[in-house]
Amino acid sequence: MNIFVTGGAGYIGSICAEALLEAGYAVTVYDDLSEGHRSAVDRRARFVQGRPDEAGHIFNAIQEARPDAIMHFAANALVGESMTNPRKYFHNNVVNGLKLLDAAVEAGVKKFVFSSTCATYGPPERLPMTEDLPQRPINPYGESKLMFEKVLSWYQRIYGLEFIAFRYFNAAGASERFGEHHRIETHLIPNVLKVALGQKPHCEIYGTDYPTPDGTCIRDYIHVRDLARAHILGLTPGRQGFYNLGNGDGYSVRQVLQTCEKVTGKTIPALEKPRRPGDPPRLIASAARAMEDLGWQPECPRLEDIVASAWAWHQRHPQGYPD
Repeated sequence: MNIFVTGGAGYIGSICAEALLEAGYAVTVYDDLSEGHRSAVDRRARFVQGRPDEAGHIFNAIQEARPDAIMHFAANALVGESMTNPRKYFHNNVVNGLKLLDAAVEAGVKKFVFSSTCATYGPPERLPMTEDLPQRPINPYGESKLMFEKVLSWYQRIYGLEFIAFRYFNAAGASERFGEHHRIETHLIPNVLKVALGQKPHCEIYGTDYPTPDGTCIRDYIHVRDLARAHILGLTPGRQGFYNLGNGDGYSVRQVLQTCEKVTGKTIPALEKPRRPGDPPRLIASAARAMEDLGWQPECPRLEDIVASAWAWHQRHPQGYPD
């Protein structure tokens, strides 16, 4: 099978592209490199640089690639930025996504795998979070992803485009070759590891008075390689719908810091700051549906192993990717 991977130069997309190639798929990576990195594209993949809002570009790229399936990772994904520049998020995540979908339908693509997010739920009514919870996003980023989920449902109903949408929780870790390097880094684990690398004087803890055992937020972390395996399972014909991807367990901010100190062998100072608006105390996934329907199981659920893979990559690439 030939898979067209948008955002394949980014963190999750690059590792999914690598996993596809290891599994014997042919891969075309499509990325504008605004957030991704050229050196994060596996050399075995065909690379096309471009943007869907360039007239006819995505249509021509898909017509040339003639993929059997599309994996769509390309998106803007900074929650805070979406609150100050919602236009950017609705344009790229929805309008450009529509151009991709239209090109897929025109080319006769049969399968579409979408990188969605737990941000479509907003503050959860109960834990662990299941796919039938109400979706009430509290920022334009989550709203844009939910809008695209709804578009997918209608395209399936009207055009017959089979789709799977994976709602991620906190992706972390690295493969042997590819890891996490965002130009604006907001994720906890890489920011903590920057302190261990001597690149930052301290990390930040936002809120220490939550109703959790140690007062800090609890999140569900999932190894990026486990995410990649789920996406490959999602290519199975007949598999369709919305799936959470998480480990079903949570770690607090302080537990993450302690684990990073244990893995790196370094003391990591932390600066306590006030809560950030909209941060729920706990976000924990139920991935039972993915396990039952897709036969998926996390192979690397331990936080220590997730952090160790990230630390190994950051030690080899202390400045991240060169481009």
